[in-house]
Amino acid sequence: MGVVTAQPETTVSTTTAPTGKRVLLAAPRGYCAGVDRAVVAVEKALDLYGPPVYVRKEIVHNKHVVQTLERRGAIFVEETDEVPEGETVIFSAHGVAPVVHQEAAARQLKTIDATCPLVTKVHIEAKRFAADDFDILLIGHDGHEEVIGTSGEAPEHVTLVDGPADVPNVVVRDPEKVVWLSQTTLSVDETMETVRRLRERFPSLQDPPSDDICYATQNRQVAVKKLAPEVELMLVVGSRNSSNSVRLVEVAIEHGANAGYLVDYADEIDEAWLEGVQSVGLTSGASVPEVLVRDVLSWLAERGYGEVQEVTTAEESLVFSLPRELRSELKARGLATTGVSDRA
Repeated sequence: MGVVTAQPETTVSTTTAPTGKRVLLAAPRGYCAGVDRAVVAVEKALDLYGPPVYVRKEIVHNKHVVQTLERRGAIFVEETDEVPEGETVIFSAHGVAPVVHQEAAARQLKTIDATCPLVTKVHIEAKRFAADDFDILLIGHDGHEEVIGTSGEAPEHVTLVDGPADVPNVVVRDPEKVVWLSQTTLSVDETMETVRRLRERFPSLQDPPSDDICYATQNRQVAVKKLAPEVELMLVVGSRNSSNSVRLVEVAIEHGANAGYLVDYADEIDEAWLEGVQSVGLTSGASVPEVLVRDVLSWLAERGYGEVQEVTTAEESLVFSLPRELRSELKARGLATTGVSDRA
């Protein structure tokens, strides 16, 4: 895998007619390594086996990506029992509980596990701490697929903590054997506030071996924090079921933007949002293809926001290899075992 390094801010300007209106474009934005890996996994599986290829849950939380893959022949299902016996099923980037693997095996399904390696890391931590008989306080959102998958690794040891307000409800067996883990796509600030409150109640609370919130989530939030005080309006391209995209809107408003909105497509922007706005901030969630951001830039340019300044707060070069099930078969057929999604 590559290296993720923080860099000093740099600004790249592209100017059309000088109107005084501008767009501050966050970088990094959009696809992270885990999302790219998962989307490419579906694309490669379609190339290998032809349609249909079944995918349990949305491969990533983005409407455009899911619809694009559906047009290529992917079929998205909610549970493994919807997949015909003996067919291929791909598990989404958000991860699954062990019971899902067992269900797939019982139906003789060929499985491709596209779980993000950073989510897998949290699963491994949960299993290790459960083996040591710790109470695991999992900070995350109730019902999120990633939380369900992680909790499923050790359900008798995991207690969900859904934000700072949930801390008073936490009950543990032994306050001396407590550790916290987290969903990878949370607000960094809110998570740290949750940990602070947990530690007030449980002073012996242990930290995970390494940060659970993924590099891409953190980097996109840092970029938004940089832009927010400089803009009246923040637009975040992303789907409403994308936790990291929703968090970007919240972070923008918390750090100085007058308003912030989440949109899947440029045509969802309400022109009324632009009234009195000179500076628009623009970013996208970690499951969003760049073409959707470009569409928003074109939409804004048509309304006088032709000056675009790209503000870079980090450089990302992390790349994950494809799931091993795919790599071995691609290699056997003499096909490339790496790739980048076309992000159509």
